[in-house]
Amino acid sequence: MKKILILLLMVIMSGCGFIPMFSNHDTDIYVTPISGINGIELRNALWAKFGGQRGQDAKYTLTVNLNNPVTQYKALDRTGGATWQEVSLKASYTLSVDGKDIASGSERVAESYPFVQFMVASNASYNSAVQNAITVLAEKISTRAIAETYRYNKKLDVPAQ
Repeated sequence: MKKILILLLMVIMSGCGFIPMFSNHDTDIYVTPISGINGIELRNALWAKFGGQRGQDAKYTLTVNLNNPVTQYKALDRTGGATWQEVSLKASYTLSVDGKDIASGSERVAESYPFVQFMVASNASYNSAVQNAITVLAEKISTRAIAETYRYNKKLDVPAQ
Protein backbone atom coordinates (compact mmCIF):
# COMPACT_ATOMS: atom_id res chain seq x y z
CA MET A 1 0.00 0.00 0.00
CA LYS A 2 2.84 2.41 0.88
CA LYS A 3 4.56 1.70 -2.43
CA ILE A 4 1.40 2.52 -4.32
CA LEU A 5 0.98 5.82 -2.46
CA ILE A 6 4.59 6.79 -3.14
CA LEU A 7 4.21 5.91 -6.81
CA LEU A 8 0.98 7.90 -7.01
CA LEU A 9 2.63 10.91 -5.35
CA MET A 10 5.52 10.75 -7.80
CA VAL A 11 3.12 10.68 -10.76
CA ILE A 12 1.18 13.65 -9.41
CA MET A 13 4.34 15.68 -8.72
CA SER A 14 5.80 14.97 -12.16
CA GLY A 15 2.74 16.44 -13.88
CA CYS A 16 2.38 19.60 -11.83
CA GLY A 17 5.05 21.59 -13.68
CA PHE A 18 7.32 21.78 -10.65
CA ILE A 19 10.98 21.86 -11.67
CA PRO A 20 13.58 21.69 -8.90
CA MET A 21 15.83 24.73 -8.97
CA PHE A 22 18.98 22.62 -8.71
CA SER A 23 18.12 20.12 -11.48
CA ASN A 24 20.07 20.42 -14.71
CA HIS A 25 21.41 23.77 -13.57
CA ASP A 26 24.96 24.84 -14.19
CA THR A 27 26.62 26.03 -11.01
CA ASP A 28 29.67 27.31 -12.84
CA ILE A 29 30.60 29.73 -10.06
CA TYR A 30 34.16 30.77 -9.25
CA VAL A 31 34.61 31.77 -5.60
CA THR A 32 37.38 34.32 -5.19
CA PRO A 33 39.82 33.76 -2.30
CA ILE A 34 38.43 34.81 1.08
CA SER A 35 40.97 36.08 3.61
CA GLY A 36 41.72 34.34 6.90
CA ILE A 37 41.42 30.79 8.18
CA ASN A 38 37.64 31.09 8.42
CA GLY A 39 37.62 32.45 4.87
CA ILE A 40 39.39 29.34 3.62
CA GLU A 41 36.82 27.18 5.40
CA LEU A 42 33.93 29.22 3.95
CA ARG A 43 35.37 29.00 0.44
CA ASN A 44 35.74 25.23 0.76
CA ALA A 45 32.14 24.95 2.03
CA LEU A 46 30.90 27.05 -0.90
CA TRP A 47 32.80 24.88 -3.38
CA ALA A 48 31.11 21.84 -1.85
CA LYS A 49 27.69 23.48 -2.33
CA PHE A 50 28.51 24.37 -5.95
CA GLY A 51 29.65 20.86 -6.83
CA GLY A 52 33.38 21.44 -6.80
CA GLN A 53 36.08 23.97 -7.41
CA ARG A 54 35.85 26.13 -10.54
CA GLY A 55 38.56 28.18 -12.22
CA GLN A 56 38.62 31.89 -12.92
CA ASP A 57 37.15 31.18 -16.36
CA ALA A 58 33.80 30.18 -14.79
CA LYS A 59 30.68 31.95 -16.03
CA TYR A 60 29.88 33.52 -12.64
CA THR A 61 32.15 35.02 -10.00
CA LEU A 62 31.25 35.15 -6.33
CA THR A 63 33.20 37.60 -4.17
CA VAL A 64 32.77 37.22 -0.41
CA ASN A 65 34.04 39.47 2.38
CA LEU A 66 33.96 37.71 5.74
CA ASN A 67 34.17 39.69 8.97
CA ASN A 68 36.03 38.34 11.98
CA PRO A 69 33.90 36.37 14.45
CA VAL A 70 32.31 38.40 17.24
CA THR A 71 31.61 36.74 20.59
CA GLN A 72 29.35 37.89 23.38
CA TYR A 73 28.24 36.47 26.71
CA LYS A 74 24.75 35.00 26.78
CA ALA A 75 24.48 33.55 30.30
CA LEU A 76 26.18 34.11 33.64
CA ASP A 77 26.29 31.99 36.77
CA ARG A 78 25.75 33.28 40.34
CA THR A 79 29.38 34.36 40.67
CA GLY A 80 29.22 36.42 37.49
CA GLY A 81 31.24 34.00 35.37
CA ALA A 82 30.17 33.28 31.82
CA THR A 83 28.56 29.91 31.15
CA TRP A 84 27.22 30.44 27.64
CA GLN A 85 28.53 32.48 24.73
CA GLU A 86 27.48 33.28 21.20
CA VAL A 87 29.74 33.66 18.19
CA SER A 88 28.44 35.50 15.14
CA LEU A 89 29.81 35.78 11.64
CA LYS A 90 28.80 38.28 8.99
CA ALA A 91 29.63 38.08 5.31
CA SER A 92 28.82 40.36 2.41
CA TYR A 93 28.90 39.00 -1.12
CA THR A 94 28.56 39.99 -4.75
CA LEU A 95 27.73 37.68 -7.63
CA SER A 96 28.78 38.86 -11.07
CA VAL A 97 28.73 37.65 -14.65
CA ASP A 98 30.91 39.18 -17.38
CA GLY A 99 31.98 41.94 -14.97
CA LYS A 100 28.37 42.95 -14.26
CA ASP A 101 26.97 42.53 -10.73
CA ILE A 102 23.71 40.58 -10.78
CA ALA A 103 23.24 40.12 -7.02
CA SER A 104 24.68 41.29 -3.75
CA GLY A 105 23.79 41.08 -0.11
CA SER A 106 24.95 40.12 3.32
CA GLU A 107 24.24 37.29 5.72
CA ARG A 108 24.71 37.01 9.46
CA VAL A 109 24.82 33.78 11.40
CA ALA A 110 25.02 33.27 15.17
CA GLU A 111 25.85 30.06 17.00
CA SER A 112 25.74 29.54 20.77
CA TYR A 113 28.11 27.33 22.70
CA PRO A 114 28.83 26.43 26.33
CA PHE A 115 31.71 28.27 27.94
CA VAL A 116 33.60 26.20 30.49
CA GLN A 117 36.58 26.86 32.74
CA PHE A 118 38.90 24.42 31.05
CA MET A 119 40.77 26.12 28.22
CA VAL A 120 40.94 23.11 25.90
CA ALA A 121 37.22 22.36 26.22
CA SER A 122 36.35 26.02 25.85
CA ASN A 123 38.43 26.33 22.67
CA ALA A 124 36.87 23.15 21.28
CA SER A 125 33.36 24.53 21.91
CA TYR A 126 34.27 27.83 20.28
CA ASN A 127 35.86 26.18 17.23
CA SER A 128 32.86 23.88 16.80
CA ALA A 129 30.50 26.86 16.96
CA VAL A 130 32.53 28.74 14.34
CA GLN A 131 32.52 25.68 12.04
CA ASN A 132 28.74 25.33 12.42
CA ALA A 133 28.30 29.03 11.66
CA ILE A 134 30.47 28.73 8.53
CA THR A 135 28.38 25.78 7.34
CA VAL A 136 25.14 27.73 7.76
CA LEU A 137 26.66 30.82 6.15
CA ALA A 138 27.76 28.76 3.14
CA GLU A 139 24.25 27.29 2.86
CA LYS A 140 22.64 30.75 2.86
CA ILE A 141 25.07 32.31 0.40
CA SER A 142 25.10 29.34 -1.98
CA THR A 143 21.31 29.11 -2.04
CA ARG A 144 21.04 32.78 -2.93
CA ALA A 145 23.81 32.54 -5.53
CA ILE A 146 22.26 29.51 -7.23
CA ALA A 147 18.82 31.15 -7.21
CA GLU A 148 20.26 34.30 -8.79
CA THR A 149 22.10 32.34 -11.51
CA TYR A 150 18.88 30.47 -12.22
CA ARG A 151 16.95 33.73 -12.44
CA TYR A 152 19.61 35.29 -14.65
CA ASN A 153 19.56 32.30 -17.01
CA LYS A 154 15.75 32.43 -17.16
CA LYS A 155 15.92 36.10 -18.20
CA LEU A 156 18.22 35.15 -21.06
CA ASP A 157 15.86 32.35 -22.15
CA VAL A 158 12.82 34.64 -22.45
CA PRO A 159 12.19 35.47 -26.14
CA ALA A 160 11.83 39.14 -27.02
CA GLN A 161 8.27 40.24 -27.86
